[in-house]
Amino acid sequence: MDPKPCVFVHTNHRQLLGALVSQHSLRRSSAQPDAFEVRILHAADHPFLREREGQLYLREGERVPWRYEDLQSFTPLRFRPPEVMGFAGRAVVVDPDVFAVRDVWELLSRDMEGKAIVCRPRSARPSPSTGMASSVMLLDCTQLRHWRCESDFGELFTFTRDYMDWITLRHEPPESIGRFENEWNDFDHLTPRTRLLHNTKRHTQPWKTGLPVDFTPASKALKPLRPTSWLRPLQRFAGRRTGMYQQHPDQNQERLFFGLLKECLADGTVSEALLRQEMRQNHLRHDALEVLERTPPLAA
Repeated sequence: MDPKPCVFVHTNHRQLLGALVSQHSLRRSSAQPDAFEVRILHAADHPFLREREGQLYLREGERVPWRYEDLQSFTPLRFRPPEVMGFAGRAVVVDPDVFAVRDVWELLSRDMEGKAIVCRPRSARPSPSTGMASSVMLLDCTQLRHWRCESDFGELFTFTRDYMDWITLRHEPPESIGRFENEWNDFDHLTPRTRLLHNTKRHTQPWKTGLPVDFTPASKALKPLRPTSWLRPLQRFAGRRTGMYQQHPDQNQERLFFGLLKECLADGTVSEALLRQEMRQNHLRHDALEVLERTPPLAA
């Protein structure tokens, strides 16, 4: 008998609050919350991630140091759910900055048409070079017995596996990957069509405004023919990467997060003591309690 379908929210200590809010959103937005589980995969419970601190790994062809303290050190855990599920049944895995505004059961129960993985392209103009977005995936765990998270992670440090190839699913047979609608992993857009909102632009995540940046920007070499390459120094000068998180440009997305957080506080999912601790650790903006005060309740 297959295990109960499960949504996994993977996280680390820096994004734990986001993961708790994500978990709450997945349950509150579903008409059938008892039909599936929602579990948090925490980097702290996977010591192989910390044990590699400072070691060089392969990323986009370069050897760079692994930083467990980085904001996104949890990303290898995207490949952990099939093992946790005993390579049986269905799972969805989401980043901790993904919030449900529609029913995730529609995704868990959809026809996968024989595919092992269903996700969306990373780019609006998909190509083999851009790859797929593994930040939200629907998984048929029976077809993913080759996913061994710890040993695959270890291959990054023997330089036999490139992080970006792994994370964009270039190691998977293309015919094993299906596509869902972009709204199931809606990059920084909140519209009536959005199913799962993903706050991908780290420097404007609504719960981080005003805090020192705690992530390492990609060190990709500049490409002269790309306009974004020439803009990058100007963006740094303008404050985008000067070391502080900026306010999110869409107030609706900020209201959604704090509306969900307000519900978490009311139902005991999080406590005021936890919020104050997160503020002391610079994981949550320091005016969060004031923002919660002025945030109206979300519609049912």
